[in-house]
Amino acid sequence: MKNYTSVQEVVKNSPELANEATLDGLADLIEKLAPLLQGRRLHNIVDLLAATSDVVEMADEEMVNKLMALYENAVGTAWSLGNTLRHASLLAGQEDEPPSLWQTLRRFSKDEDARRGLNVVVNVLTLLGKQASDAAQPMPED
Repeated sequence: MKNYTSVQEVVKNSPELANEATLDGLADLIEKLAPLLQGRRLHNIVDLLAATSDVVEMADEEMVNKLMALYENAVGTAWSLGNTLRHASLLAGQEDEPPSLWQTLRRFSKDEDARRGLNVVVNVLTLLGKQASDAAQPMPED
C-alpha cells in the first residue's frame, strides 16, 4: 500500500478518481459527511456497521433456526393467550349476573378444568414469589 500525504496526491495517482463525475460525487459525499465527521458522529455509524457485521458473521444456520423457533414459540404463546383471554371475557360477559364467591368455589369443586386452570395460576404465582424472594437476597461475592 502506498503512503500518500494529501488527498490531491491520492487523486493524482489513482486513475479511477481522475474522472470528473467521480470527483463531483466525492465532493457531494464529503459535503454530506462533514457534519458527521466534525461531530464524531460517523464513529457511531461505523461501530453499528461493525456490530451488524459481527452478528451476520456469527449467524450460522443453527443459530438462525434457534431464533426462528424462539420467535415461533413466542408468537404462538401470545396468540394462544390472547385467544384464551378473549374467549374467557366473552363467556364472562354473557352471564347476566356474575356468580357469587360460593358459586365460584362450588364450580372449582365440580369442574376439573377449572381446578387445573387455578393450579396453573397458583404455580405461576409461586414461581413469581420465588423470583421476588431470590431478587431480595444479597448478591454473593465472587
